[in-house]
Amino acid sequence: MSKYLISFPSAAMVVPDGEWDAVVRDAHAVIEEAKQAGVYVFGGGIDESVPPVRVSAEGAVATGGYPEGPHLDGGFTVLELPTRADAVAWAARIARACRCAQELRVFQFDPAS
Repeated sequence: MSKYLISFPSAAMVVPDGEWDAVVRDAHAVIEEAKQAGVYVFGGGIDESVPPVRVSAEGAVATGGYPEGPHLDGGFTVLELPTRADAVAWAARIARACRCAQELRVFQFDPAS
């Protein structure tokens, strides 16, 4: 079985006023279904109120993430599934619940970490 990262950037969630409660309800329902199915590994979202820092090997702290990299924000879920087709199906369920397309990637889990 492989682990899959299903994610979206914050800008993708364009939810009309009055629909947030339904989005939260639907998203939590899909995550609960994943837990009940035994495929949920972990999930959450980036706390955008806390700016990122870069920490060097010597422990020096610099404000901001990597300037040459993409801005990281939004939400993510990691599921452990038998096939990519299963991952696509779960990503579609999450997309329906969140009202936005999801990015799907294989998550290279390191069991020694």
